[in-house]
This record gives sequence, C-alpha cells and structure tokens, in this order.
Amino acid sequence: MMLSLRTKLLISNMLSCLLGAMSGALVWLTLGDDTLWLAIIVMLAVCYFCSMWLTRRLSESLQALEIGLLNFKDNDFSVSLHPYGEPQLDALVSLYNQASAKLRSERQFIYQRELMLDKVIQNSPNVMLLIDDSQRVIYANGAARHLFNQGVKVEGMLLPDLVVMLPDTLKAALSSEQEGLFSMGGSGADGVDSHSNTDADSSDVETWHISRGRFTQNNQQHHLILLKQLTKELNRQEVAVWKKVIRIISHELNNSVAPIASMVNSGKFLTQHLDDSKLQLIFDTIENRTTHLSQFISHYAQFAKLPLPQKASIDWAKMTQQLAQQYPFNLLSPLPVKPIKLDAVQLEQVFINLLKNAHESGAEADTVSITFEEVTHPINGLLIKVDDQGCGMSSEVLSQALLPFYSTKQSGTGIGLPLCREIIEAHGGRISMQNRVEGGLSVKVWLPAQQG
Repeated sequence: MMLSLRTKLLISNMLSCLLGAMSGALVWLTLGDDTLWLAIIVMLAVCYFCSMWLTRRLSESLQALEIGLLNFKDNDFSVSLHPYGEPQLDALVSLYNQASAKLRSERQFIYQRELMLDKVIQNSPNVMLLIDDSQRVIYANGAARHLFNQGVKVEGMLLPDLVVMLPDTLKAALSSEQEGLFSMGGSGADGVDSHSNTDADSSDVETWHISRGRFTQNNQQHHLILLKQLTKELNRQEVAVWKKVIRIISHELNNSVAPIASMVNSGKFLTQHLDDSKLQLIFDTIENRTTHLSQFISHYAQFAKLPLPQKASIDWAKMTQQLAQQYPFNLLSPLPVKPIKLDAVQLEQVFINLLKNAHESGAEADTVSITFEEVTHPINGLLIKVDDQGCGMSSEVLSQALLPFYSTKQSGTGIGLPLCREIIEAHGGRISMQNRVEGGLSVKVWLPAQQG
C-alpha cells in the first residue's frame, strides 16, 4: 500500500519524537537525576537531526521548485527538475517540467512571430513611428528612418527635432492631431512642398494618408503615427481599367435598354384602346425601371468619358448663387477677384458633389461653408475649402474615399468624389480631405491660376 506524503511526515515526526525520548531517557537513567537538563538537550537534538534526515528529500524538492519558480519570474524557462522517487513530489515535478516546456515553446513561437512581424514592418513602405507623451521616438521602422534621418537610427530622439528639415506640408501634418489626405511636391498651395520646383506640374505631386492611434503600455501613453503614400501611377492605371470596363458595360446596356424603351412605347400605343389598368401598370413599371437604368448608366459614363476642360473666365457670383439654390451654404470669404480660366460646367459639378456630401454628412445646413483664398506662395493659385460639421470620416474611409466605386452609402455609386478628383486633376489641381478638430470634414481644392 502506497503511503501519502502527509502520512510519511506524521510517521517521521512520531519516530523522531520517540527516538529523542528514548535517547533522553537513556542519558537520564545512566547519569542520574542531576542530569535531567542534559537528557532534555539530548532528546531535542536527536529529534531535530532525525527530522532533518527524514525530511531531506522534501526540503530538496521544495528548494528546487522555489528556484524554478524564481527562474520563471525572471523569464528563464530552461531549468527542468529530476524526480525524487516520491509520487506526490514527482507529480509536482512533472507538472513543473510540463509548464516549463510549454512556456519555452510559446516563447520560441512568440519570438519567431515577433521576428517575422519586425521583418514585415521594417520592410514596409509605410512610415511607422511610435512616440511617447514627451514626443520622444520609441520605435521607427526603416521607412521612417529614411524619411526623417537618412536611414540613421532615430529612437530616443524628439519628434520636433526630426521634422525641422521636412517639407512644410509634412511638418504640419505631423504636428497636428488630424487624420486624412495631404499632398506634397509639385506646385500648389495647400499641401505643397515648400522646396518644390515651380516648373513641376501636378504629376509630380505625392498624395499621402496619415492615420494615428494611441494605447497604454507599462502605464505610459504611446502614440502611433502611420504615413502611407498613395501611389498615383497605380491609381491612374486602376482608374483607366475601370473606365474601360464602364464603357464596355455602358455600351452593352444601352444596346439593350434602348430597344426595350422603344418597345414599351410601341406597346403602350398599340394597347391604349384596351383601357386595361393592369397592362398600363406593367408598361409604366418597365418604363420607370428602364429610365432609372439609363440614368444609372449615365452617371458611370460621365466618369468614364469625362471631356477635356473647356476653360473660360468664371462668373463666381452667378455660380455661387446657383449653387446656393440647390444646397445652401455660408460664404465665409469674398469671391475671387483675380481672373482665372476654368471649365464652369465641370467645376459646378465638383461643388454640387462636395456640397451634397456635406449636407448628407449629418451636418446642419447652416454649418456648411465655402471659403475662397487666393494664394501666391510658391505658385499663384486658388484654394477653395468646403467645410461641414457632420460626422467626418474614419481613417479607413479617408484613405479610400477618392477611389472609384468606394462608397459607405447604401445607395451610393462611389463616383462623386472620384469624379471631383478627375475634374480637379484635369485642371492641373489637387483635392485633399481632412477631419476638422472641431468636428466634421474639410475638403480642400487647389487650382492653379491661369491669367485670362
């Protein structure tokens, strides 16, 4: 029968006490009554040494477990314990060894995963910067080091010191707490590299998206900054492919819709003497759906077949009055004075789309505004801002808002903002969007001045 550890300890204590008592009695009987104190000392010493000898394995095993747990505390999982021949102690040893092996395996897995993640982050073209509340850089990937310090390590440096030599636009984007799109390089006003060449055209412009995040680690607040360059050439190729697809689909649908509409009109004419309400309802339904489909196709065709701008001097007073009748807004600045040649029809379509989005953003009608600003540095141009106090856009939506067919609206076509971008860039300008600090969205349009 296997005795438990507790039973063995009780037996050991009883045996130690018995041996101690016998030793003390033997000394007392041998040396006489005057040696009682010596007998007691002998009895206690025998009890102590017997207990120490009988519980030596328990002490060794507990010390080994203590050392192993201290190693766990220090993140050292390399120590394994050997069995002691005691079932209950060996069960603890086995559990300890299993825990140690599992922790070693998990740490190796986490280490490999961190290596892979670090490799991905370091080779990512996106700029990743982690800073603390004092603006000190805690982590930066390879793209961040090349952008801020020519590939040299930047950890431990202050962000304000790193941005000193950066273009004004990038400096402003990093200094603010806003997320959104901004442009660098080329020529222009808003979102312009102050070191840009005045002969550069809009094709030299780099569009960037900045997003931010924050989290707490080790009771410290950390701020994560992500900068992503939107590859314009890739977007141009994507847009060109989509335009070709739209043209093909529009052609095929129009070839089907036109005969259907013609047949519906013929059917209504041939059956008008029957005075059948059900038949009339069928014809009306088909006619309504074909009309809706034609309008739907025309919206996409407008994006796919955008004509070259027919530039002429703009009558700003007339245009703003017409726009205000469709979508009310506050004019927060005087109208432009310097003459500028633009395509009035296309530019009006841009304003209609932007104002429509502003009114559908949840903003009150009286909070939607337009501001005109004539800029001269580094290139003469006109900066137009359409602001609202609606819900704004999330970082994900901002990064994709200008791409064709991307829409968060249930009935949206995803054409409005990409069409605005096509029109503005066809004029040699740029469009950017940012969430406002006070709430809502600010859309900025820069157009180059062309004296007439």
